Amino acid sequence: MFKLLDIFFLVFHSLLILFNLFGWIWKKTRKLNLITLLLTGFSWVGLGLFYGWGYCFLTDWHWHVLEILGDYNIPNSYVQYLLNRILGIQISVGKADYLTGILYAIALLLSVYYNLKNRVKT
Repeated sequence: MFKLLDIFFLVFHSLLILFNLFGWIWKKTRKLNLITLLLTGFSWVGLGLFYGWGYCFLTDWHWHVLEILGDYNIPNSYVQYLLNRILGIQISVGKADYLTGILYAIALLLSVYYNLKNRVKT
């Protein structure tokens, strides 16, 4: 069962990250994209006040599953983990955090821009 949970988190969290990055592209998904980006930011900053900067409950849950499966050599960054697990790319946690922050900021700005642009036109 925990192996299935590992696969679920790997797929779901990866798809959520991709949606956060690119969901602003399509008109039908722009509002939902902005919501998921804001929720992600709230998790990182708002929940981060209590659990540590950049806290993500999905990452936390996935890490618990991996620990139950016997994997204790887990990085702090989910992006670092994904790049290594899926693509075999090793990067430092600092580079992973920088990449995550920059891409998140770009996606958030684009999502806000296109959501406001759509709102002005309608």
